[in-house]
Amino acid sequence: MPAAAIILAAGLGTRMRSALPKALHPVAGRPMLNHLIAACEQVFARIVVVVGPGMPGLEAAARPHATVVQVERLGTGHAALQAAPLLRGFEGDVAVLYADNPLIPEATLRRLLDRRTEAGLTLLAMRPADPGRYGRVLTDAAGDVARVVEWADADAAERAVGLCNAGVVAAPANDLFRWLEAVRPDNAKGEYYLTDIVALAVAEGRRVVAEEAAEADLAGANSRAELAQLEATLQTRLRAAAMAGGATLVAPETVFFSWDTRLGEDVTVGPNVVFGPGVAVEDGVEIRAFSHLEGCVIRRGAIIGPFARLRPGTEIGAAAHVGNFVELKAALLGEGAKANHLSYLGDAEIGAGANIGAGTITCNYDGVAKHRTRIGAGAFIGSDAALVAPVSIGDRALVAAGSVITEDVPADAMAVARGRQVVKPGRGFRGKQGRPPTPPKGAN
Repeated sequence: MPAAAIILAAGLGTRMRSALPKALHPVAGRPMLNHLIAACEQVFARIVVVVGPGMPGLEAAARPHATVVQVERLGTGHAALQAAPLLRGFEGDVAVLYADNPLIPEATLRRLLDRRTEAGLTLLAMRPADPGRYGRVLTDAAGDVARVVEWADADAAERAVGLCNAGVVAAPANDLFRWLEAVRPDNAKGEYYLTDIVALAVAEGRRVVAEEAAEADLAGANSRAELAQLEATLQTRLRAAAMAGGATLVAPETVFFSWDTRLGEDVTVGPNVVFGPGVAVEDGVEIRAFSHLEGCVIRRGAIIGPFARLRPGTEIGAAAHVGNFVELKAALLGEGAKANHLSYLGDAEIGAGANIGAGTITCNYDGVAKHRTRIGAGAFIGSDAALVAPVSIGDRALVAAGSVITEDVPADAMAVARGRQVVKPGRGFRGKQGRPPTPPKGAN
């Protein structure tokens, strides 16, 4: 029978000290909420996200899934209950999850639902190295869950228990919402705890079981420090996946991936390379140290960097070269083309085999709008050239070094646009006293 998920995302995350809702803080370039939604989409037929008032960004991030607003923040049990009207008539199992637990794998969610077939209520639990302020899962002699006690309400003996609640539960829809209706705020915080449904289920004679999972899979983020730990955990997974897929990471611990980075086989990534969202790299590419890439495609056999920056909308052709301190934005660098030194190529189309000299820039912005530069196949652009867009350089054309090009250059033509050099004998630098400066001692 299909199952549904309720994701609780209404928390303000006060310990984050941020105007951004906690669930929108990114891990590997994607909001925590969307990591969890992606896993849930593989398991659950329906997803409802519970948000707080005044959180349009969260509602947008949840689309196309349904959202409901928890107007008053009265606790996790109250938050989950807000989804009941949207799931009225649903007859399958319903799981309740937290948006700030973004790394729960699909396989763990499936195990949660599988265990539900042998009990009236299932929850996820873990044994963290430091149990800290997690709620404790108390079991009976048979190993079934007797109750869950929040840290604030636990005594010393209960706090000594190592099995901790991860907050995720699953139960038949009718039972879950009936239990939530019966929860009362009889606790230190005066809140409606989701975990109180465990005691209600046990009181009815229903079996409650805990499915244990790895701490790293169930870890949450209530602070910036915990967010950084989630980032480290996910980066470790992404690096391992990249290497398992045939990429070489010269210094893996220094490479940072986005959640959606795609690397082909025989890709080599040097130290201190950062991938932003939307990067696809084909086979045989070399990305050298200290390069930063986002929103770009790199075709087979290209060489990037070191110290290169590829910005969104860029495509690097097969066997093309992008060298040190070269930046491309919304640019197409054709097959076998080279831009090896100190250049900015924005809003540009550069043909196959073209050579872009050091210091070349495409002047793509006139203060009002962006304009494109087109450089033909086999063209040669001399060092320190400025191409003022919109402008077109034909195939095999030559632009002389130091030129400022404001008009189109036909194919096979040479363009020179610079002031004529004039030499004035005897007019060299004379300093403040009107005479040549004295060379320092030892100078040749």
